[in-house]
Amino acid sequence: MSQEQKTRLGIASLVGLMVNAVLFGAGLIAILMVPALNANAFVALPVMIVLSFVLAAPISWAIAPRLRARYWRGREPDFIAG
Repeated sequence: MSQEQKTRLGIASLVGLMVNAVLFGAGLIAILMVPALNANAFVALPVMIVLSFVLAAPISWAIAPRLRARYWRGREPDFIAG
């Protein structure tokens, strides 16, 4: 595994926790707000928990390169560059 991949994996693992929390919260609100899902919460909640874990990995992997300072070099907004 290259150094760049290790860095991306480290960033993705940190971001993955936050993405998982957001997905979990959004899913929980959806389950509690929709009456049909709320009636079957014993089934819907475990499914939503697994889905949030599964979806957090690819989303965080996609976000990770954009969080590196190297990605933003040369992309300074006009108000900073002058």
